[in-house]
Amino acid sequence: MISKWQWLLTKISRTLWLRATLFALLAVITALIAIPAQKLINSPLPFDIGVDAVKQILNILASSMLAVTTFSLSVMVSAYTAASSSATPRATQLVRQDSTTQNVLATFIGSFLYSLVGIIALSTDVYGENGRLILFVVTIGVVIVIVVTMLRWIQHLSLLGRLGETTNRVEEALTNAIQQRIDYPCLGAIALDPDNTNIEGYYAVYPEKIGYLQHIDIGVIDRCAKSQELEVYMLVEPGHFVHTGQAVAYYQGDSNEELNQIIIKAITIATERSFDQDPRFGLSVMAEIASRALSPAINDPGTAIDIISRSVRVLSLWKDHHLITDTDEKIAYSSVRLPALQIDDLFDDIFLPISRDGAGMLEIQLRLQKSFLALKQIAPDCLTDVANHHSKIAYDRAMTSLTIESDKQRLNDLYERIHK
Repeated sequence: MISKWQWLLTKISRTLWLRATLFALLAVITALIAIPAQKLINSPLPFDIGVDAVKQILNILASSMLAVTTFSLSVMVSAYTAASSSATPRATQLVRQDSTTQNVLATFIGSFLYSLVGIIALSTDVYGENGRLILFVVTIGVVIVIVVTMLRWIQHLSLLGRLGETTNRVEEALTNAIQQRIDYPCLGAIALDPDNTNIEGYYAVYPEKIGYLQHIDIGVIDRCAKSQELEVYMLVEPGHFVHTGQAVAYYQGDSNEELNQIIIKAITIATERSFDQDPRFGLSVMAEIASRALSPAINDPGTAIDIISRSVRVLSLWKDHHLITDTDEKIAYSSVRLPALQIDDLFDDIFLPISRDGAGMLEIQLRLQKSFLALKQIAPDCLTDVANHHSKIAYDRAMTSLTIESDKQRLNDLYERIHK
């Protein structure tokens, strides 16, 4: 599992300002590289490029790139608004991390700065004949990059902010988070059974902030616990809402100030949840998209059916999940215990809202029952009980909300076939 600093670095790498800054620095270096490069060429080059020829091209680039950047920023903001209104505001953080959009905007900003620095350098006569020719060649290369970027941007605009594309991003982030929990059921730590935890005589560690737990650096806690010859019980996992009156960890013995500070600094608490280590957040976001689609104002059961199908695809990964023992080879941090992710919670997050909001829609209820059957067939050992439980909940809600007897009979026939 990645450390806190690696996780923070990953988050920073997804931001627009970092890419724009790096592209801007590259642009300035590219514009000025012709100054020392011209001194390395002793003999005159076969072509002579005048100042006006290069300067005119750079002027065109500078004016056009400023306009294109402004337009692209407005399109990006519109895409964020569209994703928030058509899907859910919680999904916009994935849209903001779109690498194509960030690269396009960074390229436009970098090209603008390159043109600006080139114009300033030409105006101060720092380029000789060879330097102007080098700058001209580099400018042609920049123009080619801009053309390719614009073509890519035009293609990407047809998808940016659309409901289907936003849902794809949520599903991808959710799949990665669940696969991580399948590979490392307790984030590399030993499984903690919350029902059989005797904390009598243990010292409690309380957080200093109130908010959602986004990330736990299990490795640094494990190293400190091993050096102190202690075992740390982490009672929370990413996605939990924590506050200063709730203990997040316990360890045996008296208070250990060094370990207390290590635990507090190892957990990242923020105002909103993150997709990275929190599969339940991804499922909750998908459920929000379905609930919005099922609202009377939207009335889009097709989107809810699509979400149900995506949920089956994601939850089917659970067939590879297994409960770890204290000696499992996947345990990397043997001095830390962490609660395991429960499949019942995953089903609650996605299926309870949909079965509630779609209780009066026959097409939604039929798809739910067929999805529960599919999950039972895909992973009968680990998903049968929970699928039967939610099948019963959805059936009861539907039989209460459906008003036409033929609809009730059709659903009842399917329900009986599934449970036979």
